[in-house]
Amino acid sequence: MFATATLRSQTLNGILLVALFAIAAHAISQTSIITSLGLSPLIVGILLGAIYGNTLHQHIPTEWHAGIHFSARKILRLAIILYGFSITLQEVASIGWQGILLAATVVLTILSVGYVIGTKVLKMEPETALLTSAGSGICGAAAVLAMEPVTKAQGHQTAVAVATVVVFGTLAMFLYPVLDSLHLFQLGTEAKGLYFGSTIHEVAQVVGASSILPSHAQDYAVIEKMTRVLMIVPAILVVGWLMSRRQSAGQTEKSSLVASIPWFAVGFLAVTAFNSLNLLPHDIVDSIHEIDTFLLTMAMVALGMETQVSKMKQVGSSAFILAGILFLILMIGGYFLVKLMIV
Repeated sequence: MFATATLRSQTLNGILLVALFAIAAHAISQTSIITSLGLSPLIVGILLGAIYGNTLHQHIPTEWHAGIHFSARKILRLAIILYGFSITLQEVASIGWQGILLAATVVLTILSVGYVIGTKVLKMEPETALLTSAGSGICGAAAVLAMEPVTKAQGHQTAVAVATVVVFGTLAMFLYPVLDSLHLFQLGTEAKGLYFGSTIHEVAQVVGASSILPSHAQDYAVIEKMTRVLMIVPAILVVGWLMSRRQSAGQTEKSSLVASIPWFAVGFLAVTAFNSLNLLPHDIVDSIHEIDTFLLTMAMVALGMETQVSKMKQVGSSAFILAGILFLILMIGGYFLVKLMIV
């Protein structure tokens, strides 16, 4: 009992540490110089977290890391669910079939191309190639963790795939706003949101990158991203079937598939449906949105804290090469795909 209480206390300390960084990120983001650069609290948060993760992380108890991990996973999912208060089903319908087809095309292309390049060209283990491709093409670390049971991957393979998501997803989050400021994305406002949502890795990274866009374009980006998230369900079923055939290990257990469903995406859609009924006063909805922004900042801080150069040196280069290739395919190929399908 005492050990459990101590563990909970240490986890809470880690969460409080992340919260303090999030408060600092909010304060810094409101300074004149940061405001002029157009950097949101989310971007400031992941930057502060990354600085900590590569300098001071050894100066706190390792038990606190559980709280940091909790913030990067559980709080992120809660924040995405609450983000549904920023969107209505009427706006979802405005994306149309093109947005759904765009998401499906991106997911199918990245999984297929990533598997072929990874196994045939880079000679990677199929499990690592699939996990890396899922992280790039579907929904980042959540997709990697969801795919792990059906691929029967080992721990180090999962860790490498998650590391590639952090590196290239963070790169995309910073690079896209810079390229947009240089007017290199010749897309309409809504199409630009769909482009961000269909090609950036993590949900939180999409929110961070799209924070430079008008509010309705941000909604397009998140809705498009959540459409990709929901496509993890058919992806899991197909990959599980293919892997079971290759490994001759029988069928994937039904419970594993159910456990892999991203329920935070279902929660996001449920909150969106509730918000579409306009039952809550606008002041309350605005307050929830402010709380949600803070929770998203906490998640970004925690993601930054987990981005450590020392860990990157311990993993193989093949996964990063594959993730880099997929990053270019997403950024360049995705751009022309959006121009073809949306513009």
